[in-house]
Amino acid sequence: MEDVEIIHSLGVNSYRFSISWARILPRGRLGGVNSAGVAFYDRLIDALVHKGIEPFVTLHHFDLPHEMETRYGGWLGAEIREEFDYYADVCFKAFGDRVKFWATFNEPNLFTRLAYVLGKYPPARCSTPFGTCKSGNSHREPYVAAHNMLLSHAAAVHNYKKNYQATQGGSIGIVIAMKWYEPLTNTTEDILAARRALSFEVFGADILW
Repeated sequence: MEDVEIIHSLGVNSYRFSISWARILPRGRLGGVNSAGVAFYDRLIDALVHKGIEPFVTLHHFDLPHEMETRYGGWLGAEIREEFDYYADVCFKAFGDRVKFWATFNEPNLFTRLAYVLGKYPPARCSTPFGTCKSGNSHREPYVAAHNMLLSHAAAVHNYKKNYQATQGGSIGIVIAMKWYEPLTNTTEDILAARRALSFEVFGADILW
């Protein structure tokens, strides 16, 4: 693959990329695995390993099969947790012999804000005063989506550690985007404000770690 050759020529020894859920399971677990999608990532991973480049794989980077949105309401439906767990399991089985570093989600806190608060990313749901989307509730839906994503992360991690880690020798985690907040002054009001801001920013880190 040309891209892998370029990466190798730069002396890079690791490469983080995302697998498209829709490419592996276009219709979710009930529609069957897309063998062509699996073959695409097989070729990519094999090419990386052949060049001595460690693959770091992310399972979800802001996209999901369209049918998950229409059938369950995307991350607003509790049913998607089982779908994600199945998808993750397919990936562990197919690629885990070569992939030793997994991330379940890329920046889920950023995704829920952009998709369900501001309506800038699909499914583009929001409500005033945050935006003028056709539908959505910026005060509730981002927390529902975040809840389902955290539970999906937990299920995938549990599955990997229980069924794959011992034989495949890999590790699994999550990628969170965050900012750090300091109080403007030493007043109690500003200190509490900074703590509140951090509690939203770190997106369940106290649960995950």
